[in-house]
Amino acid sequence: MRVIVADDSLLLRRGVETLLAEAGHELVASVGDPAALLDAVDEHVPDVCIVDIRMPPTHTDEGLQAARAIRDRHPGVGVLVLSQFVDGGYVEELLAVGSSHVGYLLKDALLDADELLHALGRVAAGGVVVDTGLISSLLEARNPASAARRLSAREREVLQLMAEGLTDRGIADRLLIGTKTVQTHTSAIFSKLDIADDSSSNRRVRAVLAWLRGTA
Repeated sequence: MRVIVADDSLLLRRGVETLLAEAGHELVASVGDPAALLDAVDEHVPDVCIVDIRMPPTHTDEGLQAARAIRDRHPGVGVLVLSQFVDGGYVEELLAVGSSHVGYLLKDALLDADELLHALGRVAAGGVVVDTGLISSLLEARNPASAARRLSAREREVLQLMAEGLTDRGIADRLLIGTKTVQTHTSAIFSKLDIADDSSSNRRVRAVLAWLRGTA
């Protein structure tokens, strides 16, 4: 993969660059602010960008704004946003950017090279990835009256893995169940969250969004 890294921490960039090099990926640019990131994307059109959610000048949501601009200019370029914050609002805003080629990982994932590389691969291939730890934290924090509480324990597990970007086969392998069982749970999730079949959008992404909002 051809990758751009954007983070105002030089130390973090160097660590990610080393990991990418060891995995055989090509680093085409390493930048520290959103403007430089957008210029680099326009110049190199990489497979995926790794972007810190908080960058200069305000250190608030510049990474999300940059992700939106990248998707507008280059829909096929993946954007994997890194954050040290467990914030469902940030995830919802990122997923609203598009139904493919996006991901949100907590920076703790940098301690697990395999997790980061797998997420990069899924995002570059057009998938949607949400950090496992973030999903677990948000599930525990949800109001019992929310729409997601209509789901059974198994359905919540399937929804969590769906948010991680796993396919039906990937979910089946993780839970040690058949793909038809996964499809049954998925249909139940769509029904309970009132996610109608709409060819213009990704039902899985919409299910995750509905769960994050806590309403159907």
